[in-house]
Amino acid sequence: MTNMPPANGKKRQRVAPHNHRHSSIIATTPSRISSTAALVDSFTDQTVTEISQKLRRTSSQTHISPSIYLSSTSIAATLFNDPATADVILRLFIDPTDASDPLSSVYDESDVQIYLHSHILRRAKYFAALLSDRWQHTRENATESTDSGNKNLISLKLEVPPADGAMEIYLTVLELLYTKDFSTVINSAVVAVDILPVALELLFEDCVNNCVRFLEAVPWSEEEEKRVVSLIPLLSEEESRELLARVSPAKEDSCEEMLQGLVMAAIQNNPNMASAKAFVAKLLRDLSSRESARRVLERAFETSLSVVKESMEDYSSPDFRGDHNETEAIQRLNLHKAMTSGRHLLWLLERMIELRVADNAAKYWSEQASFTSDLQRAFRDDAWRNIVPGLPAALLRCTCKLANAVATGSIVAARQVRIRLVKDWLPVLIVCKDKVLPMFSSHKPLYVELEETFLRIISTLPMLDAQELLQQCLIFSTRNVDDCPHLITAFNTWFRRATRPQGNNLN
Repeated sequence: MTNMPPANGKKRQRVAPHNHRHSSIIATTPSRISSTAALVDSFTDQTVTEISQKLRRTSSQTHISPSIYLSSTSIAATLFNDPATADVILRLFIDPTDASDPLSSVYDESDVQIYLHSHILRRAKYFAALLSDRWQHTRENATESTDSGNKNLISLKLEVPPADGAMEIYLTVLELLYTKDFSTVINSAVVAVDILPVALELLFEDCVNNCVRFLEAVPWSEEEEKRVVSLIPLLSEEESRELLARVSPAKEDSCEEMLQGLVMAAIQNNPNMASAKAFVAKLLRDLSSRESARRVLERAFETSLSVVKESMEDYSSPDFRGDHNETEAIQRLNLHKAMTSGRHLLWLLERMIELRVADNAAKYWSEQASFTSDLQRAFRDDAWRNIVPGLPAALLRCTCKLANAVATGSIVAARQVRIRLVKDWLPVLIVCKDKVLPMFSSHKPLYVELEETFLRIISTLPMLDAQELLQQCLIFSTRNVDDCPHLITAFNTWFRRATRPQGNNLN
C-alpha cells in the first residue's frame, strides 16, 4: 500500500501552484464525463478572427455547452461561456514540450479559449487570487484584452497537462463553477477521481468536498483506489479522514487479527464448514506474507491441540466422585471435544504443510509424551468405540501428515525432533493396530502408510537410535513376509550399514 503521511492536528493549507502538477491528471476516456461535449465553435466568425490574432487555436474546435450558475445572490442567471456577458477570457493550453508522446491525440485540442465571469471564477481560490487587486498587475497569468465590441476583458491562461482527456476534465471543472448541483456530473467514482485533482489544483473547495463525499460513499475498483490513495496527501486532515480510514489498517496487526478470526470461524462456527475452509485456504495461499500465515496457523494449531490434550487427559483420568450418569456424560463430552478439535488440527496441519510453515508444529507434535500416554490408555479401553470411532484415525492422520513432510524433506527437522516424533507416536500406532484395526479394517491403509513413513524416518537416524526404534517395529510384520516389504527394506538397510567397517575404514 502507498505510504500515507501521518495525520496531524493542523489543517493542511492548499496553495495555488505556479506550475501545474501534470502527474495529478490520469489519462481519461473522453466519454467518461458527459457534461462537456466535443468543442465546436461557439463564437461568431468576427470574434474568432479577432481572438485568433492573439491566441493560437487548433483547427479542431470545441463547443462548450452553456450552464447556469444558480446563485442565491444573483438576480439574473449567468451562462457558462457566454461572450455577451463575460468579463474574462480563459485560454487553456497544452505545452507540447511536456508531452512524452509527440503524436498523442491530446494535440487535437491543445489550445481552447472560453468566456467566463470573474464573480463566478472567484469560487475557486486560485482564480480569486489571480483576479484580486494584488495580482491584477501581474502579466504572467492575467492581462487585459479588447474584443470586437470594444469591451475590456481580463485574459487569463491555464496550462493543462498533456494527458488524454485532461482538457475535457479541466473544462468540466470550470463548468462546475457555474452550478451548485454537482450530482449530475459527479455520479461515479471514476469521474470523482478524474475531477478531484483539478479541483484541488484550482482550490475549488465546493467541488473538492463533493468529490470527497462521493468517494467516501461508493465502492472503488483497484485502479480507482490507487488513485484515491495518491490524492489523500493533497487533502486536509478533515477531508481525508474517512478515505484514510478505508485504506489504512486500524492497527499494526489487523491483517493477522482478521485472518485469525476467519480461520477460527471456518473450523468452528461456520455452518457451511467445507466451503468456508476452502475459501480461507485460498486466502492463506494468496497472502503475501508467509510469516503472517505462519503465526496465525500456529496460534490456531496450539489452541486446538490444547483442547484435544485437555479432553483426553480428563477422559483418561476421570473424577468418579460424582454421579455415575454425570461422569459418563462428561466422558462423552470429552471424547466429542477431542474428536472435533482433532479434525480442526488435521485441516490446520494440511494448510501449514501446504504453505511450508509446519516446522514448529512438527517440533511441538514431537514433544507430546504425556499426551501420547493418555491416548494409549484411552484406546486400550473400549468405551470410546461407540462414541467417537474415528478419533484414533483423526489423530494418526495428523501424525502421518507431519511424518510424511519430515520424511520427504518438506519439513527439515532436527535429529531430536525426528527421534521423538517416532519414539512418542510409534506406541500409539502399535496400540491402534492391536485394539482398533481388528474392528475398523478401513483404517488399514492409514496404518500401513504411517508404518512406511516411520521406517523412512528411522533410516535417517544414527545406528544406535535406529536399532532401538526398529526393534519396536517388529509388530509391523505379518504372517506372509511378502506383505511387509517396507519392514524388510528397513531391516536390510540397517544390517547393510551395520556390516560396514567402523570409523574411517569405509572404502
